[in-house]
Amino acid sequence: MFNAEKPSLDELPSSAQLIRSTAIAAVSAVAILVTVVLPAEYNIDPTGIGGVIGLTEMGEIKTQLAEEAEADRLMELEAQDESSLMNDIFGFFVGAAHAQEAEIWRDETTFTLAPGDSAEWKLVMEEGQTVEYRMMVDGGRVNFDLHGHGGGKSVTYKKGRGSTGDEGQIVAAFDGEHGWFWRNRDNLVVTVTVQVRGEYAEFKDAS
Repeated sequence: MFNAEKPSLDELPSSAQLIRSTAIAAVSAVAILVTVVLPAEYNIDPTGIGGVIGLTEMGEIKTQLAEEAEADRLMELEAQDESSLMNDIFGFFVGAAHAQEAEIWRDETTFTLAPGDSAEWKLVMEEGQTVEYRMMVDGGRVNFDLHGHGGGKSVTYKKGRGSTGDEGQIVAAFDGEHGWFWRNRDNLVVTVTVQVRGEYAEFKDAS
C-alpha cells in the first residue's frame, strides 16, 4: 500500500487564484443563465444569442404551454364554481318546493266554539285510505273524539281531553265517515282549525 505524498505549501493554490477561479465560475454561470437558461425556459433573451441558436423559440413554446395550462386550470375552476353555484341554487329551489309542498293542505276549516258548544266534521273514506291531519286550538282547550263509522261498523282512533292541538294520520278501517267530534268544556270561546290532505272523497260538516 502506497502513501500519497502531501503536497507542499508551494503547490497549493493561492488566495488570489481561488478568488479568480470563483469569479470565473460565477461569470460562466451568469453567462449560461443569460444566454441559455433564460431564452430556453422563460423566453427571455437579453443578449439575442438565444434567438440565433434557436433557444428563444423553445422558450416561447414552453411559455405558451404554461400559459395554456394555467388558462385551462382557471377555466376548470370557473366551471366548478358555476356548477357548485347551480347546484346550490337548484338545491335551494328544490328545498323551497318541498317545503311549500309540505305545507299544502287539500282542505281546511275553521270554526268557533262557545263554552259547552260542540262540532263534528267527517272525511268520506274507503277502507285502507290514508289522511294526514293537523288540528290547532286557539283561545282555550277542547275535548275531542276521533272515530269512524259506516256499514254498521264503528271504531275509535283517538281521544283527547283539554287538548290545545293534535296532528297525525287516519287510516280508514272500513268504508265510511271518519273524523272528529269536539266539545268546548272551557269557560272561554275557542277557535278550532283543522287541515287535512290525502285520500278521501269529501270533507264535510257533520254537526
